[in-house]
Amino acid sequence: MAPRTFWKGYLKLSLVTCPVAMMPARSESEKVRFHTLNRKTGNRIQSRYIDAVTGKPVADEDEVKGYPKGDDDYVVLEDDELDSVSLESTRTIDIQTFAPRSSVGWVWYDAPHYLVPDSKVGEEAFSVIREAMKRTKTVGISRVVLYRRERAVLLDARDNGIVLWTLRYGDEVRPEKDYFAGIKASDPDEDLLPLMDKLITTRTKDWSPDLAQDPVQAELLAIIKAKQKGRKPAKAAKPQPSEGNVVSIMDALKKSLEPRRS
Repeated sequence: MAPRTFWKGYLKLSLVTCPVAMMPARSESEKVRFHTLNRKTGNRIQSRYIDAVTGKPVADEDEVKGYPKGDDDYVVLEDDELDSVSLESTRTIDIQTFAPRSSVGWVWYDAPHYLVPDSKVGEEAFSVIREAMKRTKTVGISRVVLYRRERAVLLDARDNGIVLWTLRYGDEVRPEKDYFAGIKASDPDEDLLPLMDKLITTRTKDWSPDLAQDPVQAELLAIIKAKQKGRKPAKAAKPQPSEGNVVSIMDALKKSLEPRRS
């Protein structure tokens, strides 16, 4: 079942505009989730907001946002004041810039969303923008208000739709040169590269969601299923520690290319 729309607005490119709807591309509904219980009673434990000074619970209607301006001193902002910061990007994704698709490093990608036309009337305009990005191998860069904050976003044409990625803020990404500058730029042994190429080729396959499965969750589900049936869960084999540094890369590559025993 497709997730419910959580944002509706307009996609705009110059004078071309069409209504669109957005849904999160990620889902956590299938993840194993636990409740925290009181071991003695078996009852669930509740989390509640507590006044840091009085120690008393705070009702939902008494919760308010505060911006710190000093020790225990805040500027209080009401919900209507937060909502009053009305930006055009609240309901309009106005593409002002395009960039080569290959020029945006993966480290800038944050959260994916699916963007689709929201009416039959707007499908043609949507498809023109989508196909133009495909033909030029570009992505659109824009801004939109999501989760009460304006975000830079990237629009990537995929199949018949558009994947909208929120982008990380500039101060969230650390410069890679701070970490990679100390790595030596020496060329590897030419005799090693063909073996490494062959090893990569033997392990190359088309992408599939199966390659990103969570084995820990599978083991948790097996434990839960066993306990539901009153059985004692089987203990999973612990991974063996590595044998340390490889003395000969050549020997390691040759051994890696040997047929695996079934």
